[in-house]
Parts: sequence; C-alpha cells; structure tokens
Amino acid sequence: MDHKALALEMRGLREQVTGITDTAVAAADGLLIAADTADSIDPEGLAALAAAGLGLARRTAEATARGSLRRTVTYGSHGCAAFYAVGDTALMVVLGDEGIDVDHLHRATQPALHRIDLILAGEATTEKAPEGV
Repeated sequence: MDHKALALEMRGLREQVTGITDTAVAAADGLLIAADTADSIDPEGLAALAAAGLGLARRTAEATARGSLRRTVTYGSHGCAAFYAVGDTALMVVLGDEGIDVDHLHRATQPALHRIDLILAGEATTEKAPEGV
C-alpha cells in the first residue's frame, strides 16, 4: 500500500474543500491506516468510532432496503464528522468546522474515495495530487 499516495489524497481533499480540519482512512474493522489529524484528535480512537458508526449505518441501510451505504454525517455544535465507505473494506472520516459546505464536501469526496479505494487495493499510486485539487 502506498502511504504517500494516501497522504496526498487526504491533503488534496483538505485543500479543495474549505472547512476540512482533519481526515483519516481506516479499515472497516476500525484499524487506522492513515491520518491527517490535529494533535487534539486521537486518530486510532477516531478510526474505531468511525468504523462502529459506519457499520451501524450500513446495517440500517440494508435493513431498510435503502441500498448500499455511501456516507453518514454527524452534526455537532462546532462542525460535523462525515463517514464515507471506501469499497467494502475501508472508510474515510472527514471532520469539518461549522462553516463547511457539506454538499460541496460530498461532491468533492467522490473522486478521492475512488482513488483511495484503488490505492488500498494496490492498483494505483499517486506521485502528485490530481489536477484541480
């Protein structure tokens, strides 16, 4: 797995969407793969919580016949935490401040999620951030 490519994807997303404060990629079981977080955030704990939350949301989507889960968002008084499925085996969590445009975040995240899925599968590496990021 190309950890440099993952770091570039997370940094590129942060540069593309104003208001992103932290990002992490984890396995579906909650084990941290990569993180770009502030010192005040425990990346391992964040990965475990994100996996638990995404797993519950995934099961809810299946039980209610809503199809495959794409994302879930938790809103707090100081911002939000967005959890995205990366294929069937991983997830990405994005923390944003209270000014983040969540719709823009969702649109901007889709291409990055695809590239992260390829990186995790060992099918792609990135030498530089993609154009327009």
